Amino acid sequence: MYARDNTSGANQSQEQKEQPTPAQVNAAVDAFRMLSDATRLRLMWLLSSSERDVNSLAQSIGVPRPSVSQHLAKLRLAGLVDTRRDGRRVLYRARDSHVRALIAEALFHADHEVSGLPRHD
Repeated sequence: MYARDNTSGANQSQEQKEQPTPAQVNAAVDAFRMLSDATRLRLMWLLSSSERDVNSLAQSIGVPRPSVSQHLAKLRLAGLVDTRRDGRRVLYRARDSHVRALIAEALFHADHEVSGLPRHD
């Protein structure tokens, strides 16, 4: 048996952390690919704060309902949104806190890029 180094603990640097698996990298790339479309990113921003149906989403972002439906289908297949039925309506929402945090951080980063706000850690 080998002695375990307890000094490294939870404060490992990024280089010392275990590398992501190829499956993890591919899943992240797929998620970023889905979010690289402006319409889908706008939809995800709205779905990060509340459940919405296709009609309200289309009206909010000014995109035709069929186009919104197609984007939502892609986001759903990518695992970024969940749905639930409410009578005849289907309500969409961001899948989980990881997805909501990803959307928020991407747009907060963009805010710094376009507004000239100073960077911070």
